[in-house]
Amino acid sequence: MKVLYYDCFCGISGDMHIAAMLDLGVPQEYLLKEISKLKINSEYEIKIQKTIKKGITGTRVDVILKNGHADNDDHQHNHHSHTNIDGHSHTHHHHEDNEHNMEHHHRGLKEIEEIINSSDLSDNVKKLSIKTFMKVAEAEAKVHGKDLYEVHFHEVGAVDSIIDIVASAITLDYLEVDKIIASSIQLGGGFVKCAHGIIPVPAPATVEILKGIPVKTGVVEFETTTPTGAAILAANVQEYTDKIDFQIDKVAYGLGHRELEIPNVLRVYLGTIQESEKIEEQYIIETNIDDMNPEFYEYIEEKLFSNGALDVYKTAIIMKKGRPAIKLSVLVSADKEEEILKTIFKETTSIGVRKYKVEKIMLDRDFSKKKTVYGEVTLKNSYYKGELIKSKPEYEECKIIAKENSIPLKQVYEEIYRS
Repeated sequence: MKVLYYDCFCGISGDMHIAAMLDLGVPQEYLLKEISKLKINSEYEIKIQKTIKKGITGTRVDVILKNGHADNDDHQHNHHSHTNIDGHSHTHHHHEDNEHNMEHHHRGLKEIEEIINSSDLSDNVKKLSIKTFMKVAEAEAKVHGKDLYEVHFHEVGAVDSIIDIVASAITLDYLEVDKIIASSIQLGGGFVKCAHGIIPVPAPATVEILKGIPVKTGVVEFETTTPTGAAILAANVQEYTDKIDFQIDKVAYGLGHRELEIPNVLRVYLGTIQESEKIEEQYIIETNIDDMNPEFYEYIEEKLFSNGALDVYKTAIIMKKGRPAIKLSVLVSADKEEEILKTIFKETTSIGVRKYKVEKIMLDRDFSKKKTVYGEVTLKNSYYKGELIKSKPEYEECKIIAKENSIPLKQVYEEIYRS
């Protein structure tokens, strides 16, 4: 299993993330070609360079806006982040006369969704980008006491933030890892200046985004994690642990801008987990239903699967007063739980569910093609400790063969196993 691990000992920001992904091997030309599909090329340029931070060689990225605000001195990447989610120093100066120049960057969520959805980026990149933007927008809306789509602010609207978030989606989509893990996240300390005055580190939006995620503070008197960096992790990471329990295949460094007492870098690892079986933590959500039209179940099952259910099954039960009923059980991963609960409560007559944790143990699997008398058929192979112990043909393909040849399905399976 291929894993990506974020070592956030000095936090994370959007530009450090892009830099780390490029340092890890995502081709620079590929990223620039994909990001240009956003059709806002006239508003920015991306400067990429190999450089050194406290003796560590890595990649540094600057998103430079083409509006007279480029500022390439060695300020930190995350200056006063409450008014600029990634706080690129080149985007927001402290000078008062810059405020009117930034007005055209006050994009709301609707406009950002339109920029992303109208592009030629892949569906997965669009989905990941909007999911990450939502993390920031929800936090900002809560902090400012506004509705999600009412908020017009630098945070989500600044071009550099759009670039940071979409670039994160492009690079993660390119890497195609099986699992994303992160260490606990260093937030820094002290205070930062923002449009509202002096605020403590971490900024309120960063705290909001990282609720439920392990964090640390105080390694330096500086803001080391920005809302953009926090949102990239919150939208993509499946597990948080400070323990590295995998084979390290590659290590890379994304460099921040400011010089700190510790190396101002984001370290990332690509690794492999060697295992004969995968153990995944999942949940069973179940509810007993005795008052619903049974015709509805087919529709509800389809809905549950399309919203991320891993399995859905029904058990006939007898409830109180001798009433025949159905126990509806849904297997789900933690990140899809919210969608599944919403579907159950909206689509069924249920007014309550039970939830319990389960461990699912799975053999390693792959697919291969096999030539048979019926043509090429896909086989699903299962391995235990590296040894192939099971192979079975894909049911849907066998069904088509049986129909096309007007033969029993059983005969198709027998012929494939014989060959």
